[in-house]
Amino acid sequence: MDRPDRLVLLGTKGGPAIRPGGPMPTASLLDIGGRRCVVDCGLGVSKGLVEAGVDLKTLDLVFVTHLHSDHVLELGPLLHTAWTSGLATPVQVFGPAGTQAVWDGFLSSLRCDIETRIADEGRPDLRGLVTIREFAEGALPVDGLTVTALRVDHPPVTDCFALRFDSPGWSVTFSSDTAYFPPLAGFARSTDILVHEAMLERGVDRLVARTGNGTRLKAHITRSHTEAADAARIAAAAGVGRLVLTHLIPADDPGITAADWHEAVAPHFTGPVVVGTDGLTLTPR
Repeated sequence: MDRPDRLVLLGTKGGPAIRPGGPMPTASLLDIGGRRCVVDCGLGVSKGLVEAGVDLKTLDLVFVTHLHSDHVLELGPLLHTAWTSGLATPVQVFGPAGTQAVWDGFLSSLRCDIETRIADEGRPDLRGLVTIREFAEGALPVDGLTVTALRVDHPPVTDCFALRFDSPGWSVTFSSDTAYFPPLAGFARSTDILVHEAMLERGVDRLVARTGNGTRLKAHITRSHTEAADAARIAAAAGVGRLVLTHLIPADDPGITAADWHEAVAPHFTGPVVVGTDGLTLTPR
């Protein structure tokens, strides 16, 4: 289908917990080269897509960068909601090893509902509409696009992948979750938009104080995620057109504003910088 290219940040919060009125976990919509791509399926992705004007029955391609819950929790519900919205065409889901098991588990948990709706409402079998394609590094088999994956550094998860999408019109690269990882600069070389996770370490103590396992959680966050300044260093080394900060840690701290994120990146990247917010839309220049 011919549709305008766009990137919509559906959820820009790092981590699975949510707060009243706050941003939602990670998910993005990428319309590129005539293909509709959902990148990560954190909680709220279905609602975010609808609010971005997407008819869920047009769902086409879904990509999961890794199996942390803030990236995959709503994969099954998204596909099921698309199905109950009239989906009757195939959907391909690309994800790391284990994605098939996530999908199979969801189908098992909703077996009664799915089989009832097939028999009672005459719907096509959801299980026959969705194909899971587990991937590792390298090129992904996507018609009409060049999609490539790079394993990044997100301990203790070993199967976590940055994704790059190239079409004749533009290119968009997603860092996924990663510690500072210099090889990402080569992977993202000259991409029009680099969507990179970002952390401000000075906000982490307040974030983990709300959890009850603060010491362990802080250790994970600081060893597995990227300071905003380092995301800027990657963008500069890659020569990207725009840097978009997302998966913000913290994303909902009233003591941290967009100006703080810009201040952190400004010494290291002189190009355009966008601090992600839920629902923000970007288009090719």
